[in-house]
Amino acid sequence: MSLEDCLNTTHFVLKLEAKMSVYNELRLEQELCDAVVRVDSVEFPVHKIILCNCSPYFQALFTHWSTPDSQVFDISNVSPDIMKLIIEFAYTDSVPVTQENVEELFIAADQFIVEGIVQACCSFLEEYLSPENCISIWWFTDVYYAPELNRKAFLYTIAHFKEVASTSEEFLLLSVQELVKIIENDQLNVKEEKTVFWAILHWIAYATEERREYISLLLSNVRLALMSPTFITEVVRNNELVRASKECRPILTRTLATMLDLQTEMWPGSSLLNTLGRPRLSPAILLAIGGWSADRPISSIEAYDVRANCWVNVPSNGETPRAYHGAVFLDASVYCVGGFDNVEQFRCVHRLDLGTHTWQEVTQMHSRRCYVSVTVMHGCIYAMGGYDGHLRLRSAERYQPRINQWTIIAPMHVRRSDASSTAFRGKVYICGGFDGSECLSTAEYYNPETNQWTLIASMDNVRSGLGVIDYKDHVFAVGGFNGTSRLDTVEAYNPNTNTWHAVPSMLNSRSNFGIAVIDDRLFVVGGYQGLNTTLEVECYDASEWSYVRDMAISRSALSCCMLYGLHNLAEYSAPHHTLQSSNREEDEMEQST
Repeated sequence: MSLEDCLNTTHFVLKLEAKMSVYNELRLEQELCDAVVRVDSVEFPVHKIILCNCSPYFQALFTHWSTPDSQVFDISNVSPDIMKLIIEFAYTDSVPVTQENVEELFIAADQFIVEGIVQACCSFLEEYLSPENCISIWWFTDVYYAPELNRKAFLYTIAHFKEVASTSEEFLLLSVQELVKIIENDQLNVKEEKTVFWAILHWIAYATEERREYISLLLSNVRLALMSPTFITEVVRNNELVRASKECRPILTRTLATMLDLQTEMWPGSSLLNTLGRPRLSPAILLAIGGWSADRPISSIEAYDVRANCWVNVPSNGETPRAYHGAVFLDASVYCVGGFDNVEQFRCVHRLDLGTHTWQEVTQMHSRRCYVSVTVMHGCIYAMGGYDGHLRLRSAERYQPRINQWTIIAPMHVRRSDASSTAFRGKVYICGGFDGSECLSTAEYYNPETNQWTLIASMDNVRSGLGVIDYKDHVFAVGGFNGTSRLDTVEAYNPNTNTWHAVPSMLNSRSNFGIAVIDDRLFVVGGYQGLNTTLEVECYDASEWSYVRDMAISRSALSCCMLYGLHNLAEYSAPHHTLQSSNREEDEMEQST
C-alpha cells in the first residue's frame, strides 16, 4: 500500500469514527430517534438505520417483522444490561467483554446476529483458554456456532491433555464419544501413553458402574505398543477393569505382537493402520539446516520427529549451501542468517515459508557475518559478532520482519566469532567465541530497553564453537573448543547469583553443533569431534545424557531451530509408514492408583 493510500484509509477511518460519535451523541440526547427498544420495561431510544447496519436481526425486525409506523419494540430473552452493550456497540463499534458477561453477551450476540460482538467474545475466550475451561468452551461453541473457536478449544484440549485430565472437572463429564475423539487423535500431546491410560481409568472411576463397559473401546485407542512390555504385563493386564473385560484380551494380544514388530523394525502392510503402535504427531519438530559435510558446505535440511525418534529429509528447493550460519524460527518461517559457502562470507538472509515450502531473500544485514550468533526475542531476530572475511566483529544488529529492516544496535564489549547466544528473561545472552587471537570464556547480555550490553561472570572454561541455550531457567553453555581440544563439558549460568556451575557432561566431545530444546529436553546435533564431523545426536533430560536417532548426514557448522504451532506441522513429521521404534530405556513400572 502506498503512502497516499495509507493516508486516504486513515482519513476515511477518522471520518467514520467522527460520524459514529455524532450518532451516539444524538442517541444519548434522544435526538432524531425513530424507535424504542424495550427490555423488561427499560427503554432504549435508538435510530433504526444504525441498528440495521449492525445486525441483520434488527434489519428484519424493522423492515419485515413490523409495520412502518411501529416505534416501540419489545425484546425478550435478554437482560437490559446486555441489550445496552449491544446498542452501544452498534454506535461505537466497541464492547467491554469480561469474564462475568462473556457467556451471556455471546448468547445474545448470537441471537441478534451481531457478528462483531461474537468475534470479540471469541477473541476473549481464546485468550483465556486454560486446562480448566477448554472443554466447557469446546461444548459451548458446539451449541452456539463459532467453528473456529470450537476448533481451537479442541486443539487446546489435546495440546494440554495431561493438565486437562488432572485438573478439569468437565473432563469427568465428557461423553464416551467425546473422550474417544480426544484420545484417538494423532495430535494428542502426551510424552507417554501411560498418561492416556491413567486418564481413561480416572474418567471411568467417576461413574464406574455406568462406564466400565467402555474399557475395551477406550483401551483400543491408547497407543499401548509404545509402552514398555513390563507396564503392559504388570499394570495394564492386571487392572481389574481390563481383566474383567473379554474384549480387552485380543487388544493386549495385538499389542504384544505390534511390540515385536516395532522391536525388529518390521512393518508388514497389515500394521500400517494399527494405531496401537503408531506414535502421536509431535507438537514440535527440530530442524537441522545446512552445515559442513564431506569437505563442503551443504544446503540439506533434516527434521527430527521427537515422538517417532526419526529423522526425515526436507526438500531444500534450491537454498544456497551454507555453513557457520544461524537459523531461527519466527512467524511460521525459518530464517537462515549469514554463513559461508567456501568462497565468501554472507550478508544475505533467506526466509523459508513453511506453509508453501518456498525460499525468498529478505533484506541483507549491514555486515557480512560468518560464524555468526543468532537468536529470536520479542518478534525480532538478533545477529551478533561473526567474521566478515577480515575481522572478528563486535557489532550487532536486529531484524524486524514486519518492516523487513535491519537496525544496528550497540556493539558488544568483546569481538566474538564462533560464539553462541540465546534469549532469556527479556535479554539476549552471548557466550564464548574467538576474538581472532584466543578462545573466550567471557559472556554478556543485551538489554533492548536500554540498548546496552553488560558483562556477566565468565564461564569456567574457554569455549569457541559452543552451543548456548535457555534450559530449566538457566543459560546452558555446552561443548565447544578450548584452543587445544573439543569439549564434552557443560556448565549452566544462574542469573540470580551471577555464577556458573558444572552439569553432567555429554557422552561425546563436540564443537560447532546444532542445539535446541524440544519436549523439555536439550538436544545437541552433529558437530565436529576433532578428527571428523559426526551424525550423532544426544539429549539431556535434566539428569543425564542419552543417545537418540542419528541424522542421515554427518555434518558440523550446522544450525538448528524448533518448529511449533504450524497448521501443517505433520508435513515435517515422520510418515507413519517409516516410523521407527524409540531406542530409549524402558520406563519403570508405575503403580496403579
